[in-house]
Amino acid sequence: MNAVTPFAIDALPPIAERDRIAPEQFAEVVAAYRPVVLRGQVADWPAVGAGRAGLIETAHYVASFGLTKPTGVLIGAPQIGGRFFYSDDMAGFNFRREQTTMAELAVELVRLSSHPNPPAYYAGAAAAADHLPGWTDANRLDLPVPDPTPRVWIGNASVVSTHYDVAPNLACVAAGERRFLLFPPEQLSNLYVGPLENTIAGQPVSMVDPDAPDLERFPLYAEALAHAQVAVLKPGDAIFIPSLWWHQVRSSGPLNILVNYWFGADPTESPFSALVHGLLSIRDLPPGERTAWRAWFDHYVFADTAPQAGAHLPEHARGVIGAPGAGRTATLKGYLSRALGLR
Repeated sequence: MNAVTPFAIDALPPIAERDRIAPEQFAEVVAAYRPVVLRGQVADWPAVGAGRAGLIETAHYVASFGLTKPTGVLIGAPQIGGRFFYSDDMAGFNFRREQTTMAELAVELVRLSSHPNPPAYYAGAAAAADHLPGWTDANRLDLPVPDPTPRVWIGNASVVSTHYDVAPNLACVAAGERRFLLFPPEQLSNLYVGPLENTIAGQPVSMVDPDAPDLERFPLYAEALAHAQVAVLKPGDAIFIPSLWWHQVRSSGPLNILVNYWFGADPTESPFSALVHGLLSIRDLPPGERTAWRAWFDHYVFADTAPQAGAHLPEHARGVIGAPGAGRTATLKGYLSRALGLR
């Protein structure tokens, strides 16, 4: 490849696939910590039926839930090619934010469908209960997701930059097509991650454009591509993405809908927050001290023996290094609150 060359992502190895699974098989999928496409998993949703019927039917289905609570929408000029990203100088972003209801957005996307080069619209992570009340009852997920809160993503042709989720993610396509490009967590150092705190939509993103990678600026990205996987999902398909797996999502069509379920993560216990605290308290220490603290982290956190680090103490005396449970969680949070001067 030259420095900046369109890249044939669809030629990459495919993500593993399974036909629709039974509810009792979902725990097995989650435990494997590998992405998997579940073909036809939500094929019986009324939303999928509308999505397969066409643009007008999809818009009518969304509008049938009425004008409800507005949600945030990203709007980008046609020149960005649907790729929501930073501005060229990294001082801002290449889109603006507005508020609208899902029904109004669907109507606007129908109007824009006749434009040869429309602006990109994208509304994401909208809790169905607030923005499409009745959606959950009409489109029930038959898998035992621990937190069955559906979040709806609606837009036209667009690209969500390569990012990760802290929580495991089950994503279901209701309308349009979505191409998922995935990288395993260990490719972090080859993805050239952008700012950790100044982000597009919450999570840090890769600075590389996978569809036209600049390998002079980002030479290690070639190694990331050697481990990449891809799949195109159609209405009725779902994909399980484990936590910390990086993924870029390209949506096509004048009106596309995805519904996802994040589960298994308490935002007050985010490992990412611990990482940022590590930047404050550990990264800039002298080398010898950093090495010493690495031994502490290995002993109490990362080593296979970490859960037994307090085994030499009576159970009642183990405190924050004791067995997992509500009591230890409360003790840890109290200890951290006092250490950070929050109470």
